[in-house]
Amino acid sequence: MSKNIILCGVGGQGTILASRLIASAAMKKNLPIKTAETIGMAQRGGSVFSHLRMGEGANSPMIAKGEADLIIAFEPGEAVRQLPFLKKGGAVVVSSRPVMPVSAMIGKSVYDASAMITYLKEQVEHLTIVDADQAAQELHSSKTLNVVLLGAAIRSGELGLDASEIEEAMKERVPEKFWDLNLRSLAWSK
Repeated sequence: MSKNIILCGVGGQGTILASRLIASAAMKKNLPIKTAETIGMAQRGGSVFSHLRMGEGANSPMIAKGEADLIIAFEPGEAVRQLPFLKKGGAVVVSSRPVMPVSAMIGKSVYDASAMITYLKEQVEHLTIVDADQAAQELHSSKTLNVVLLGAAIRSGELGLDASEIEEAMKERVPEKFWDLNLRSLAWSK
């Protein structure tokens, strides 16, 4: 089994932690894993993305355009930005909650999240849209969107890992006081 996975979002959404949870779970399964992270202006609301190549043939961490099996997007605009990397027949798991980029906030560009979701629906055959606002309301936290999206990716069948493997990695990387919330977040679905 080999999987090429891209995680993308903006600074502060937990993209890097989600990437590390996947990498840790893969290592526990003795799967070869290569990762590369680009955090750019993450602290200023800039783009953050991680490339993960898991399984045989994972010689380089960077995924070429048209080769990603799965994109996990924490934000619709970042999903659209990374879409050229998705292979034909690949899957996208995306949060419905927009995070407006700094350039749009200061009036230099237009940001229309609903148009981006519509575009994704037209372009992606295997699309899972996660209602991030509903998840935050039901879980009483918006800080575990990364784990909610990992749960959705597991249920899509495209991640190549199961919930127990991510749970084990989480217990190694997340402080114990947050385990219950994260376990509930991993299992959350609408």
